[in-house]
Amino acid sequence: MIMVVFMAACGTKKKQPVAADKDSYYTCSMHPQVMQEAPGKCPICGMELILVKKGKGQNADDLVLSDLQVQLGNVQVDTVGRASIGDRQVLTATVAVDETRSSTVNARLTGRIDRLYYKNVGDYVHKGDKLYDLYGEQLNTAKQEYLLALERQRTLDNGIVDLRQLAEAARNKLLLWGVSEKQLLELAATKKATPLTSFYSPYEGYVTAVERHEGDYTGEGTTMLRLADLSSVWVVGQVYTSQLSGIDRDAGVVVRLPDLPGKVYAGRLDFINPEINPEGRIVGVRVALANKGGLLRPGMPAYVTLVARQQHSLTVPEEALIRNAASNVVWVQAGHNTFRSVMVETGVEEAGRVEIRSGLKTGDVVVTSGAYLLNSEYIFRHGADPIAGMKM
Repeated sequence: MIMVVFMAACGTKKKQPVAADKDSYYTCSMHPQVMQEAPGKCPICGMELILVKKGKGQNADDLVLSDLQVQLGNVQVDTVGRASIGDRQVLTATVAVDETRSSTVNARLTGRIDRLYYKNVGDYVHKGDKLYDLYGEQLNTAKQEYLLALERQRTLDNGIVDLRQLAEAARNKLLLWGVSEKQLLELAATKKATPLTSFYSPYEGYVTAVERHEGDYTGEGTTMLRLADLSSVWVVGQVYTSQLSGIDRDAGVVVRLPDLPGKVYAGRLDFINPEINPEGRIVGVRVALANKGGLLRPGMPAYVTLVARQQHSLTVPEEALIRNAASNVVWVQAGHNTFRSVMVETGVEEAGRVEIRSGLKTGDVVVTSGAYLLNSEYIFRHGADPIAGMKM
């Protein structure tokens, strides 16, 4: 009788749950995203968790989804392979002023601006146009000294004192202050020094800035106007540092502008900025174009198409990449419905595909659709971005 009771008790005794080790974990058959080290019930549906052995090569950072989740998330994959890339690149660019053709008109002495003849940005100034009238006591005194030297040269030229040299010194002073040869001839002919002196433009171009106004006082070196000659302009594009190695500086470029449909300008890269913008990891490149007809205006958007050296490299679709300011990441399929984030180094981009320089190998299967959903699911489960702490 005792033996029967003991055997009955042994037959009805429940098996004690086993804690998960490093090669296994507890999950829910209905919700595989639930993974725990200890047995218990699913926090979503309340079902008992089951013990599952990890797949070969699976690690704690892998993301495991159910068939339904893969279907609802439209997760699609593609096998990484080699392809030709980099024969052409299209850069976004902007038309800018050719700084080698910009100029500044400065006052050369102290005085008050009585009249300013160009007051609006965008006005065109021809070389020799009158820019402003200036009243200056120092200038008026110099003009009187020049007239006095000329008068003494005519009346007292006895050969003992070289009065011609004195007159020439007074004349050179006025020339250095910006008074023209024509004005000096007129001053010598009329023998009258007017209180106002006109100054003329030594350059030509469009007014890009008006720095002084009528009634303002100027000093030596004061900027009056800034001019830009738009007979030639720069087209400044932006290229990622990872694309620099694929750029052939000697190759031709083609510039197109959305505001000028049908217009195509051919040129060459004449400058690549040696300084890299650390925020966007971009480098400025420049094309100089002749602006016949004045159709190209600073500020216009443009597209620069350049021919790059063709390469046979690993490529992935652009949609497979998750980008931020510091890195690029793709999701790789590590098993059935199992995915793993991998940091990669990118290169040339063309026609929706991106060159992969490191991080992947031929035959790897990457997620091409749903990568951002996988990233969000990982953050939801682990409370951290999979990119955090990664190193190439």
